[in-house]
Amino acid sequence: MDFSVTWQKLNSMGITFMAMLPNLLIGLVVLAVFTFIARGVRSGVERLTASRHQSQSLALLLSRLAYVFVLLLGVLVMFTVMIPSFTPASLISALGIGGVAIGFAFKDIFQNFLAGMLLLLTEPFRINDQIKYKDFEGTVETIQTRATTIKTYDGRRVVIPNAELFINAVTVNTAYDMRRLEYDFGIGYGDNIAHARQVMLAAALSVEGVLSDPAPEALVVEIGESTIDIRLRWWINPPRRAAYMQSKDQVLEAVKNALTEAGIDQPFPTQVVLWHDQTEETDGNRKTQREGWPAGPGQVPRSMIEVREERREQQKKLLAEQQAAAPAPAAATGPQPQPRQPQPDTAG
Repeated sequence: MDFSVTWQKLNSMGITFMAMLPNLLIGLVVLAVFTFIARGVRSGVERLTASRHQSQSLALLLSRLAYVFVLLLGVLVMFTVMIPSFTPASLISALGIGGVAIGFAFKDIFQNFLAGMLLLLTEPFRINDQIKYKDFEGTVETIQTRATTIKTYDGRRVVIPNAELFINAVTVNTAYDMRRLEYDFGIGYGDNIAHARQVMLAAALSVEGVLSDPAPEALVVEIGESTIDIRLRWWINPPRRAAYMQSKDQVLEAVKNALTEAGIDQPFPTQVVLWHDQTEETDGNRKTQREGWPAGPGQVPRSMIEVREERREQQKKLLAEQQAAAPAPAAATGPQPQPRQPQPDTAG
């Protein structure tokens, strides 16, 4: 092995390194300077955005983007100082097909990133809002560039990609200051609907937290098989989940107790089986038999009990008339037969 050739190569590399050393040091200094500048820009953008926007996530996103942009600019300047022949155009050409491959590989990440930026810019919901997405419902914890995290009401964390939230329907329960609740109450057919409405509205307004403006409403929505359904609607403020559950609990309890106290029936579904020849005198007669009730005045057939009682009375009356019309029996003459005396039991 020729050590002289190796020594010459090492000597040449050392001379080249010593020649590039000032550029390397200057490049590192440039990178350090740009790092401090990036931090200052990030803090300034964060304060400026936070003072103009209420979204904390938007301020954080813009500050991070500004920090990364300034830092990348510093890296490019550092390479330009270290390697004078280096240009951004050469970097782009060096990436070439590799950049396209990277783009396909990270397509979902870029899609979620862009969706996250749009969500933070348009702000359909913010941190601490309560949203519902498909089967998930809870409070928004963070809105990151890739995904949004929510805390469900039973204390679990759900991470949802931003692209899903951007292209699908999301219900924001806390988007407005008020929220309307509703529940259907069933009353009996014989109860007064107007009176039931007054009782329900008064009971709802007596609950703390129920708004009087807009005022509660009680609307007849259906005539069911066993009830007349009245839908009670009322508004609350704030519209958060805790207030929703508390208001619903108190209003339902108050309305139920008020209806009971007012003597308004709250029937439950029942099924009655009517056997023929056990209810009305028209049962079995298809010309006069009714399929429902009540009928109009003077059209209600008598019950079978009344019919049977009337028939018994008629039979008794007829028997009495027959007995009264029959001749009296002639007096019997001669000795009357003596009743037979029981014989003693002589069986052994």
